Amino acid sequence: MYLIDEKYKHKSSQKSLNFIMQEKAKERIPGMTQLFSKRPDQFSLGVWPTYYKKAKGVYIWDLDGKKYIDMSISGIGANVLGYSDPHVDNAVLNAIKNGSCSTLNCSEEVELADLLCDIHPWAEKVRYARTGGESMAIAVRIARAFKGKDKVAFCGYHGWHDWYLSANLTNGNALGAHLLSGLDPCGVPKSLKDTAFPFCYNKIKELEYIVKMHKDDLGAIIMEPIRNVDPEPGFLENIRNIADKTGAILIIDEISSAFRMNSGGAHLLFDLEPDIAVFSKALGNGYPIGAIIGKKNVMDAAQKTFISSTNWTERIGPVAALATIHKHKNENVGQHLINIGNKVQLIWKKFAEKHQVLIKVGGIPPLSHFAFQYENALKIKALFVQLMLQKGFLASTLFYAMFAHQNEHVNLYGEAIDEVFEQLKKIIEMKQVDKYMEGQASVEGFKRLI
Repeated sequence: MYLIDEKYKHKSSQKSLNFIMQEKAKERIPGMTQLFSKRPDQFSLGVWPTYYKKAKGVYIWDLDGKKYIDMSISGIGANVLGYSDPHVDNAVLNAIKNGSCSTLNCSEEVELADLLCDIHPWAEKVRYARTGGESMAIAVRIARAFKGKDKVAFCGYHGWHDWYLSANLTNGNALGAHLLSGLDPCGVPKSLKDTAFPFCYNKIKELEYIVKMHKDDLGAIIMEPIRNVDPEPGFLENIRNIADKTGAILIIDEISSAFRMNSGGAHLLFDLEPDIAVFSKALGNGYPIGAIIGKKNVMDAAQKTFISSTNWTERIGPVAALATIHKHKNENVGQHLINIGNKVQLIWKKFAEKHQVLIKVGGIPPLSHFAFQYENALKIKALFVQLMLQKGFLASTLFYAMFAHQNEHVNLYGEAIDEVFEQLKKIIEMKQVDKYMEGQASVEGFKRLI
């Protein structure tokens, strides 16, 4: 257990350890957390526990020893099998006992490359990283090196690196339609202005306009294969055709979508053949690993530029990925995630209709979400989080399915949703949301946490 210093000890009799740790984090860590999506203000600052002591299966214990069923973001999508999965953990522990890093390279990275290329027959070569954002930066660097062109068109959310945030140098909120609004490109070199251009999913004409304006300088087209809605007929085929006609490298970002509906990339479900595909998150079930796979001639451009890092050579990431993929395939995890996600979406719709709570449900089943349809939606969301915590659930308006989620957990969750939606409806009708809130309203977009 982290030791609370003398400065904070006097608060411990009045406040929970979670709250004390939050106060200390505000002083030491800009923004309080390393990941935007795990900040407590995304849920309800003052209520959301923020820190954990133990996680196993679908259960999380906070610093105060309170036990919750996690029906929220599941490690922001990284723990696709569940927390502390024994199959993956045992493989990792064995790797640690035999040395996780040395002067020589681990053979598991070659084994994993073979497996990824077997799953994705169009791919021939693989490079690794340890996080999603850096994996996307590597993919974009390889594409630009191969084509010798700087400009890229993209659709969706692809991380924090300069190449992506540079879109907001041209248009202050160009990324507003791509999951996060208000991202300040402060610190991004201004010379990157007009190098990255966004287009919206299923809006092929937006990409056609970008191509019309920049086709001679376009090095890559970057997109997620699916996120919140299904591709419209012909959309993905048109993307591939435009890449072929312009010579741009088609990069498919599978960081969120892979290993959700199948054991591999979601692009396989749509018969889409990219030039590069990028994986992370679920690939290692919570252990850091990223993979960039692609066609031989494109991937060999990595040799033209400099892409290298010490921790990309450690053993734990590849070992965790191998164990995760094997279990994922053997247990048909993709179908389980779809089934669980469908049940959760049905629960939201059923009890929202029963209690006349206005919500809008969306997302592919394994990555589901809903939104309250009220002017004070962010306050209602915070109150929902609060009421679900009181019933023993980490819950928000997002639900990322894990293999560890079973019907018994979903049934208990459904009972809680029934009761909480009934409470919410009464509170909304009485216009007393503020009165019942114990924490702060959830935030929207990218805002500083002070």
